[in-house]
Amino acid sequence: MRIAINTRFLLGEQLEGIGRYTYEVCKRLVAQRPQDEFIFFFDRPFKEAFVLGNNVEPVVLMPPARHPILWYLWFEWSVARALKKHKADVFFSPDGYLSLRTKTPTLLTIHDLAFEHYPDQVPIVSRYYYPYYSRRFCRKADTIVAVSEFTRKDIIKQYGTDGNKIRVCGNGCREGFTPIAATIQEEIKKKYSEGKAYFLYVGAVHPRKNVHRLIEAFGRFKKRTRSDVKLLIAGRFAWQTGPVKSAYDESNYQSDIHFLGFVPNDDLPKLMGSTLCFVYPSMFEGFGIPLLEAMHAEVPFITSYVSSMPEVAGKAGKLIDPLITDQIAIAMQEVYESENLQKKMIEAGRLQRQKYSWERTARVVSEEIDRL
Repeated sequence: MRIAINTRFLLGEQLEGIGRYTYEVCKRLVAQRPQDEFIFFFDRPFKEAFVLGNNVEPVVLMPPARHPILWYLWFEWSVARALKKHKADVFFSPDGYLSLRTKTPTLLTIHDLAFEHYPDQVPIVSRYYYPYYSRRFCRKADTIVAVSEFTRKDIIKQYGTDGNKIRVCGNGCREGFTPIAATIQEEIKKKYSEGKAYFLYVGAVHPRKNVHRLIEAFGRFKKRTRSDVKLLIAGRFAWQTGPVKSAYDESNYQSDIHFLGFVPNDDLPKLMGSTLCFVYPSMFEGFGIPLLEAMHAEVPFITSYVSSMPEVAGKAGKLIDPLITDQIAIAMQEVYESENLQKKMIEAGRLQRQKYSWERTARVVSEEIDRL
């Protein structure tokens, strides 16, 4: 079989989100299906490290697809022509986009429909493209794999898609997230939090991620406990960070809040494994991979009871209403003050994390490719 895959998100040294999903699934598909030929479609020069096996043929298609007009040209012209030219039997697109013009059977991954719920937090150049084309992509796809049951139901609700053609594939946790030795924990604390215990947030700094309420909640926690605990915020600043800046400027505990930016891959698992508690009060997630990373690092975590997060967290997380700042603050205080609660959450995480793995995700994708 000749399997074409959209690999345009395999870029650079630091893979995030869809790029990580693409890499982890493709790596396993290529290794598990040596009898098949893979054609990887890149939209710019690629690193040899992303040619994941001897049965992979890398192909660069122009133009670089990083703008709605270029998305259209890349998928509707370049990809459609390449699928025909390379005689692909199946096209797998792991980033929510596909070619409407191709006749090649297509498997599409949908991660979330956040743009339908928070259109004001989408850059204006993309605000009309996403809902207009995503509906058509879901109708065109022969099979869809959704990363969570929540996303599956959201696709059906938003677009009226036949639920029988949507299967849940889940996500996984990358290597490195494991319990951290006490000596390494102390080194991490000295490096990042002045040797003090800390709460940790990992992810884009964006209004939908609710970081501004986290900062406000941390202030309430500090006022009530008078503790020397720090708050570390690890992630790049994304579009629309005004509320986060305002919350920080108004905080009485600025010296205890550290913005780390993008943390190197070598340090991130150690940073997660050394935290007092991971706090992820996002307003909306299609899955929420950092929750899995917290479970594998065996640290307690707090997250929202909305969208996919209760599904992923199971009984392991302490769930809060992301709109109620005081709920976040109270949860932080409860975890901080109770070692027994921390132990119960960690034990529940050991059980919950067994439901998810990149091996399972790749197996679901592989089965759907065979079915197509």
